[in-house]
Amino acid sequence: MAKDAVTFIRGLGLQHVDIHGFSMGGMIAQVIAQDEPQLVRKLILTGTGPAGGEGIENATRLSQLDTARALFTLQDPKQFLFFTRTAGGRRAGKQFLARLKERTHDRDKAISLTSYFAQLKAIHRWGLARPQDLSVIHQPVLVANGESDRMVPTKNSFELARRLPNADLVVHPDAGHGGIFQFHERFMAEALDFLER
Repeated sequence: MAKDAVTFIRGLGLQHVDIHGFSMGGMIAQVIAQDEPQLVRKLILTGTGPAGGEGIENATRLSQLDTARALFTLQDPKQFLFFTRTAGGRRAGKQFLARLKERTHDRDKAISLTSYFAQLKAIHRWGLARPQDLSVIHQPVLVANGESDRMVPTKNSFELARRLPNADLVVHPDAGHGGIFQFHERFMAEALDFLER
């Protein structure tokens, strides 16, 4: 996936880019920064963790359990996967789902089951992979997550920030895997400030 992303970036004629990777995208972004360091100016890694990070291999099981829970309660799985079960988290999840429906034209197609299972398999493999030497990533990195991420446990965000030599860490309170969606206005300000420095 990292090779495909690099091919796409180069196909656009871009020589130097900033990359924001969320969840599995953050895993891919780490590989791009290691394999093609000259291509990357800055990284924003959200809701993600390092290869071999603690608990990442459980994302498949959690996704399946939360999807089943959503089906039984007639809710969107994102409500369980991305947000805490506190009053604030449930409210933020409903607001996020409403924002997703605001765009009525040129919407992305829903993910296919084949793609969904391939994504879960890739995340599972990342969680079981051997840890990588992140000290080779010298670009500035913003690491952000919710304080209660169950999909990619938040301790992995702290580990990323510790192992990356030039990283800032932002952890949003009462937020889960979708912390950047819950605190979208705050996160945008943080991301823009980071990119403009």
